[in-house]
Amino acid sequence: MKLEEYLSQIILSENLDFKLLDPSIITSFDPSKKDYSYKAPGRSNNIKFSEKQLKFPKENSLINDDKKRVALHSFANHELLAVEIMAHAILQLYKSDEQLPIVKTLLNTIKDEQKHFKLYNKRMGELGGGFGEFPVNDFFWKHMSSISSFDEYFAIMSLTFEAANLDFANHYRNIFKKMDDIKTSNVLKIVFDDEISHVHVGAVWLNKWKEDKSLWEYYSETLPWPITPARSKGISYNRNHRLEAGISSAFLNELEAFDDSFGITKRKK
Repeated sequence: MKLEEYLSQIILSENLDFKLLDPSIITSFDPSKKDYSYKAPGRSNNIKFSEKQLKFPKENSLINDDKKRVALHSFANHELLAVEIMAHAILQLYKSDEQLPIVKTLLNTIKDEQKHFKLYNKRMGELGGGFGEFPVNDFFWKHMSSISSFDEYFAIMSLTFEAANLDFANHYRNIFKKMDDIKTSNVLKIVFDDEISHVHVGAVWLNKWKEDKSLWEYYSETLPWPITPARSKGISYNRNHRLEAGISSAFLNELEAFDDSFGITKRKK
């Protein structure tokens, strides 16, 4: 299967199985000669984006299987969105053979995100539900669908959204572990470990392109508005996890000093 066909299938198909096909089926990696920009990915009716706002469960309610499924459903939607967003980014931005190493990096990440989705969906099934039983939002798609360069992509996806997920995945892994839900905790540990490598990849590419600027300067000026660096911190911010991902202390000092009143790290749990 040609790369362009594979990526278009991920974005346009309403069949969930097609979105989860392993990238190893790609046999040709030619850059696209077309201009692509999709307003929304194709999805079956039960998993289309919804205006309904479903509140994320409070931590003390996660002992309940119904509330666990709500949380896992939200996590699973983020993973599926990541698959669709990465496919869209490659279609939009891959225009020359010199960019092939970036494309192969993103395909490896797509494979990880597909794995995460399947793990979350399997766990939901064990708890009596499955993907599609709750409304899903399009927050990440709205902020990622109009990026114009690979450096923008790595700034907003790797060093912002995936960096924040280091905190979220680790935080909720510990919550479920304390509740003796080892199965859910183990799924989140797998996601967390992969997220370390995803953040690392973003830092590596941006460091290659920053020239004489610091990574913080380059990241800050590349990050598309209205997203700010504050979005890269989640609940229970952890500096050491970012150091493990290869982010420098100098960058983290700037991040920790940055404040635009974004309240995720201060919110009541």
